[in-house]
Amino acid sequence: MDLDKITMFNMMKGRIGWLNRRQEILAQNVANADTPEYKPHDLKDFDFKDMVQRKQTRLGLATTSPLHYQGPRSALQPFKTVETDRPYETSPDGNAVVLEEQMSKIGETQMHHQLTNELYRKHVGMIKTALGKQR
Repeated sequence: MDLDKITMFNMMKGRIGWLNRRQEILAQNVANADTPEYKPHDLKDFDFKDMVQRKQTRLGLATTSPLHYQGPRSALQPFKTVETDRPYETSPDGNAVVLEEQMSKIGETQMHHQLTNELYRKHVGMIKTALGKQR
């Protein structure tokens, strides 16, 4: 049974991908907390309507070999990274990373990741129950 054909599982998979990418970006922000002139980044909010439009308009280059050029990096990254518009504060060296803000976002991301994983697990359990397979 291919779970990707079930809309709920496909959405949860997309959400997990978004949360994983956001965690990477927030970790980069924390790692660059002392870099002069560094501006923090974040992902554009995960939106179902946006995801549906991306799936309909995503076109890749036709290639005959996996070694061929695959197109710009943005084509490989389905989520849009945005620079923080209004940072809370900027240090004298121009760095706008506020560690407290980044740690709060990391905690929020972790909470959403756990919630989505739990929903995924519960839905798999419901399908197993419907098929008569106990845990």
